[in-house]
Amino acid sequence: MGEPAIRLRGLTRSFGDVRAVAGVDLDVVDGEFLTLLGPSGSGKTTVLRMIAGFERPDAGTIELAGTDVTDRPPYARDVNTVFQDYALFPHMSVRKNVEYGLRVKKVPAAERRARAQEALDAVRLGEYGERAPSQLSGGQRQRVALARALVNRPKVLLLDEPLGALDLKLREQMQVELKAIQRDVGITFVFVTHDQDEARTMSDRIAVFNEGTIAQLGTPTQVYEHPATTFVAGFVGTSNLLHGETAHAVVGRSGTWSVRPEKIRLLLPDEPAAEGMRTVGGTVREVVYVGMSTRFVVDLPGGDTLMAVRQNAEESADLGYLRGTAVRLSWDPRFEYQIAG
Repeated sequence: MGEPAIRLRGLTRSFGDVRAVAGVDLDVVDGEFLTLLGPSGSGKTTVLRMIAGFERPDAGTIELAGTDVTDRPPYARDVNTVFQDYALFPHMSVRKNVEYGLRVKKVPAAERRARAQEALDAVRLGEYGERAPSQLSGGQRQRVALARALVNRPKVLLLDEPLGALDLKLREQMQVELKAIQRDVGITFVFVTHDQDEARTMSDRIAVFNEGTIAQLGTPTQVYEHPATTFVAGFVGTSNLLHGETAHAVVGRSGTWSVRPEKIRLLLPDEPAAEGMRTVGGTVREVVYVGMSTRFVVDLPGGDTLMAVRQNAEESADLGYLRGTAVRLSWDPRFEYQIAG
């Protein structure tokens, strides 16, 4: 295995009394799609800006392909950054927007045109070169911004919440597009978002940030199925947590235990539980119909609350009548995980 595309060691950055990044160590594998995920103020964007060279670390080092670039300015690093604001020149055609960086570098006109066409083809806008940005949809304009970054053939592409300005449907379409483009061009992508669904959809690995540190690093499946902390369990998806006396009564052991809602089956009083399943009784507080599934919020005798999710695979019935009903919840013990605080 060769040098990682990015290696961060002991990266620290403070703004006044606020420690935005508190000693981050991270290796980004060459050619992977890594997402920095976390709430506002967790340090993810500051780390991205330090990789790009827009912020200087107070301590630590940044290596790109084995070369220390900690003290290099942004233009001397083999990276490009795509922001949420496309920042396209409205008076230039799509092709000229993509060519602009090459023109600044005094790349010959014929090579500029060929490389711009190659970049537009990569983002599936090969036929749109002569259009004005105003003639494109939001998703198409974002792809032009991506082509403008790709045309420089960087080793690493940094993306700072590039889909944040798009509406939900277009955003979901672009998530699939962006991952496909990354796979086609083979460039290392480092993507920043606070949207955990977006992170799970696109990433090879996710670094979950909390209070300036990486709370967990792993594949989307690892982070979702095996949260390392209560923060990760609550931030990445919805998780049920069993604590203290309730955990001891239900699981048979103390500590904090996580069970994802979709692993839990809601049983009516006359429904038997399958052999070997964990079961606990409770009272339905709320029933929420969300289209593809129905969520049940169930209060347990010990004071904890569990959520169960049932997929609406067939025609959905109105289950609101279950509010206030005594039920049992059942799940496979293999799907409960003890986590740190």
